[in-house]
Amino acid sequence: MSTLILVFHPHLKDGSRANARLLAELAAQGEDDIIVRDEYAEYPNFSVNADTEHELLEAADRVILQFPFYWYSSPALLKEWEDEVITAGWAYGGGHALKGKELKLVVTTGSDAAKYRKDGEYSHTMEELLSPFEVVAYKVGMNYAEPFLVQGTATIGDAELNQAAADYVSAILD
Repeated sequence: MSTLILVFHPHLKDGSRANARLLAELAAQGEDDIIVRDEYAEYPNFSVNADTEHELLEAADRVILQFPFYWYSSPALLKEWEDEVITAGWAYGGGHALKGKELKLVVTTGSDAAKYRKDGEYSHTMEELLSPFEVVAYKVGMNYAEPFLVQGTATIGDAELNQAAADYVSAILD
């Protein structure tokens, strides 16, 4: 099964301890059937090349969108990517390029998991806040997999982060 991991982190190289650690652990596995793309490095001016993205998506069996949670949503480039890439005639509305593929989210949050509960500080669960991605998956005929979350990254210790990285690799390779 081929896997395409699209990473949407505006500071992946110089400000992302958690996402960088996850990706480093995956790279250490040396898997040939996984493509990882740093979308902010590819599109620093937000000029998404839909044709390139379509080719990559069509070649993959599994698509993983990896991003930090910003203001209870995704980073801006991911929204721009959705608008430019998931288009009528290609993904829906007569097109079915993504039908049957798996969509999985990998999301990091600075805040700990307890804040993302009905009775928590934010009064909403991660499931609720990530539901737009599930609806998009449904709309284009993708199979929405359970998201992989690493929460509390603002205070996570090395041992916890190492465990999260090992769990991430298992979630990607399973």
